[in-house]
Amino acid sequence: MWEQLKIIFADIKIQHTVFALPFAVMSAFLAAEGMPTWEQLLWILLCMFGARNAAMAFNRIVDARLDAKNPRTEHRALPAGKVGMGQYGVFLLVSSAVFIFAAGMLNRLALWLSPVALAIVFFYSITKRFTPYSHVFLGFALSVAPVGAWVAIREEISFTSLVLGAAVVFWLTGFDIIYACMDVEADRKNRLHSIPARFGVGPGLWLARAAHAMMVIFLLGLMWLSPLLGVTYLVGVLAVAGLLIYEHSLVREDDLTRVNIAFFNVNGLISLTLMTLVIVDCMWV
Repeated sequence: MWEQLKIIFADIKIQHTVFALPFAVMSAFLAAEGMPTWEQLLWILLCMFGARNAAMAFNRIVDARLDAKNPRTEHRALPAGKVGMGQYGVFLLVSSAVFIFAAGMLNRLALWLSPVALAIVFFYSITKRFTPYSHVFLGFALSVAPVGAWVAIREEISFTSLVLGAAVVFWLTGFDIIYACMDVEADRKNRLHSIPARFGVGPGLWLARAAHAMMVIFLLGLMWLSPLLGVTYLVGVLAVAGLLIYEHSLVREDDLTRVNIAFFNVNGLISLTLMTLVIVDCMWV
């Protein structure tokens, strides 16, 4: 059983939690106007762990047939026969239960909204079948993290959390477009939709740049909404803008060999840098 669990965790790339988790943490600090309680942080972390695992398990299950047809994904656990569909199904159910339980330990609104959050993160996995804008749906799914963290602390959905969520939407949209450039031929062959498959890699990269520019605008807007954010946060936003420029310098229409560096390394650094500087500003107030 433990061996199968290790395979599943490797298959869903548990390390990619670094994308959404920092935005949940920074939202929690902003909502608490300083340091949340350790108990709140623990339940938020458990919510993130359960929700992401459930979302990725659902994705692997519904995409197993399609993954088998793509050279980049044919070695994933289900198409390669490393684990069974039933085992993945149990993992999905347990992860969903963990998320709902942790949400219930935070407050009543978090519990009531937990099935809605799961529906949102599950829905992304089927959008590639009918719209080239699945990247936006992925961004929307991950924007649940900062909005949900605000709910966890204040038991409300605020405009501030929605602005931070909008920044996440455009951030994810941009770098998922970049990542989708590697699958253009497979997507077209299997009648799947993405912006690069629909419009081409070159136009797709320009749309990714536009999305990331919008992210920076929303991050700057967040500074005007929260009195907690000052010079340190502004330095963080400028650092994020610089990292985004570097990310796009790694990828060209005729050279996609460094997409993985742009996807994981740079974006992981972006989320961790911004989280750290938001926490610094919040703790200085």
